[in-house]
Amino acid sequence: MLSALHRLSRQLMSVTLAACLGLCLMLTACSGAGASTLTGDYVEDTVAVVHTLQSTIALSQDDEGRAEAETAATELINDYMSRYRPRPQVNGLSSFTTMQTALNSLAGHYKTYANRPLPEALRTRVDKELGKAEKAAVRGS
Repeated sequence: MLSALHRLSRQLMSVTLAACLGLCLMLTACSGAGASTLTGDYVEDTVAVVHTLQSTIALSQDDEGRAEAETAATELINDYMSRYRPRPQVNGLSSFTTMQTALNSLAGHYKTYANRPLPEALRTRVDKELGKAEKAAVRGS
């Protein structure tokens, strides 16, 4: 009788612990700690992403914060694309397709060649595309 009661209390403790851990994980996932900096306004977000990425690609190879800036840029690119790619009212705009081209090129380089500097030709092309996307987004196309 005593061993059955002991076994039951151990099972109850295990279930309680599992429920508490599960609840903690759910609350942590929903806390917004890793929340995106994007506002949900397409034009505002596009302009902000363009300016952030232009400052990131302008960093020199020997800049101490370059690696962190490139990691943050990759996360920003992922946030932006996951927010706006599924929206049909946005993803057909010329500003979005130009932005998508620039972001894919930049993210591809950062993921494939993380320890190499951005080639000058790619830097120039991405900067030009980001500028075109910003102008088109502000213009409304």
